[in-house]
Amino acid sequence: MAAFSTRINLLPTSRTLASGVPFAPRIALVHPPASHGHGTHGPRSDVPPKWTGSQGGYASNSRINSLPTAMYQQRTFSTTPDRRTEAQPHVRGVPDWSAYQSSGKGENTRTLSYFMVGSLGVLAASGAKSTVSDILSNMAASADVLALAKIEVEMGSIPEGKNLIVKWRGKPVFIRHRTEDEIAEARAVDTKTLRDPQTDEDRVQRGEWLVMLGVCTHLGCVPIGEAGDYGGWFCPCHGSHYDISGRIRRGPAPLNLEVPEYAFNDDEEKLVIG
Repeated sequence: MAAFSTRINLLPTSRTLASGVPFAPRIALVHPPASHGHGTHGPRSDVPPKWTGSQGGYASNSRINSLPTAMYQQRTFSTTPDRRTEAQPHVRGVPDWSAYQSSGKGENTRTLSYFMVGSLGVLAASGAKSTVSDILSNMAASADVLALAKIEVEMGSIPEGKNLIVKWRGKPVFIRHRTEDEIAEARAVDTKTLRDPQTDEDRVQRGEWLVMLGVCTHLGCVPIGEAGDYGGWFCPCHGSHYDISGRIRRGPAPLNLEVPEYAFNDDEEKLVIG
């Protein structure tokens, strides 16, 4: 009778413990195995049973070596407490703050906290006020600018039929003390024939006083007084002619000479510009 012996290495089919012992919760390893009629020690695992060769005259003997079913790592545990860490808590990484703990009551601590918060709030408000005041003072106009915001001109210093040029905010201002003939001439002009239609009454507060900026509306040049084809002002740069009321009559200038804001101070007989 021929016999076949085969050895097969299979992967584990059961879970093992950390010690390497297979995990079999329902097997009592402390009790001896039952005899089952095979003697006190049971059947031999290396001897094939007799019934294996009862048919065909062949016997098969198979041996299987199984590896552990899963990766395991041996670990050791100790149930004995560490006296060193109990005596020194900071060894475990947690510092001991008991020396810094306040011995006072909660009410005293709360009062101190409120006082500190209120003090910091007052200081912050004071600093913010000072900062805003400094910013506004820097943005405000300087003393020389405020001084030029308004200028006063004595009307008695300008004779009839003469011009006076003063500087206001960096620009020249023409002041003309007009005669009766000049007033009549300015008001006799038909506004329909003007490039920038405007009556003489709209440009003056008092007929004898004409106040306007001495800046040509073409390119910002300064016209010459008592010149031009209309007896008013003439800009030699590009040939703009203005009449005795400061209105454009000929040349490239598109608009009349600008009239600034001004007022009369009759008590002091002054003309206030600005």
